[in-house]
Amino acid sequence: MARADFYLIAKPRFLEKPLLLVCELARKANDSGQPLLILVSSAIQADVLDELLWEFDPDAYIPHQIAGTDEDDDITPVLIVPPEMQPPMRPLVINLRNEPVTGDFARVLEVVPADESAREPLRARWKAYKDRGLDVQKFDM
Repeated sequence: MARADFYLIAKPRFLEKPLLLVCELARKANDSGQPLLILVSSAIQADVLDELLWEFDPDAYIPHQIAGTDEDDDITPVLIVPPEMQPPMRPLVINLRNEPVTGDFARVLEVVPADESAREPLRARWKAYKDRGLDVQKFDM
């Protein structure tokens, strides 16, 4: 059964930089050999995340790139996907967009900001995933 995991940000280091949590999740996926798509909300967010993945841990190299910048999209373990790109779906997806992920995946990770005003779209996504029959869970980070 497909899963949707919602990660609620609480730790101070993630409160200040929510994309650090995305980096941690990307590292875990890479360490376990799971190819990952990160669906970002804009080209600017793609660039910021690309930089953070290079810097966030000097001891961990996470092979990644922004979709469409190189012909290696299919083999790059962590693919950052701006809204205008439509690469093939992967089993594991981190969604930073406002709409729920559609398509064929095994697990989607949703990062929930601490800001209460940003949580309303996430409630709609939670319901959309439940309605599709996904196993939905919440984790405090």
